[in-house]
Amino acid sequence: MYFYQPAHGHGLPHDPLNAIVGPRPIGWISSVDPAGRRNLAPYSFFNCFNYRPPIIGFASSGWKDSVQNIVETKEFVWNLTTRPLAVAMNETSASLPHGDDEFARAGLTAAPSQLVNAPRVAESPVNFECRLSQCIQLTGADGTAVETWLVLGEVVGIHIDESLLEEGIYQTARAQPVLRAGGPSAYYTIDESHRFDLIRPDARRG
Repeated sequence: MYFYQPAHGHGLPHDPLNAIVGPRPIGWISSVDPAGRRNLAPYSFFNCFNYRPPIIGFASSGWKDSVQNIVETKEFVWNLTTRPLAVAMNETSASLPHGDDEFARAGLTAAPSQLVNAPRVAESPVNFECRLSQCIQLTGADGTAVETWLVLGEVVGIHIDESLLEEGIYQTARAQPVLRAGGPSAYYTIDESHRFDLIRPDARRG
């Protein structure tokens, strides 16, 4: 077994951590600042954390425009990244001057949301309208603050392209979600051929 202590370095060509914990869904986050200027950025540390109320979250390494906008306005939108949108998503990862519009840079359409002021990516087949629930600065085990912020939001509105519903059931693979992997450039998607089903065991039976 290869063993290393992260505090002392991994000794490999590329840090394996985010390749091991993966593939990971992409937090493609749209927001606006109090002046109404739009921002759109992807975050590779993202997931869903609670059912009721539904809570999703992403972590930002550094205090970036997305975090600033969300803390000030208390709102954001998560947009599903699909294979046809992967290149556009990647365009929005560029470090632009404050106030520049990533929607325009990537050739994407900003669609109005119903419950929040932050816009949706119209081309994305799924959007979650969110209100900020917590913004937490992470710390190490010794309590030392890390320059990373975890942004958690309650999902208050969900948009789903009806082509992704079959008899009312959402078809995950049909959406061709894009998932971040390790290394500087690796992404994956999924298809129905990789599906398998497991039924959760009933602990009362024995």
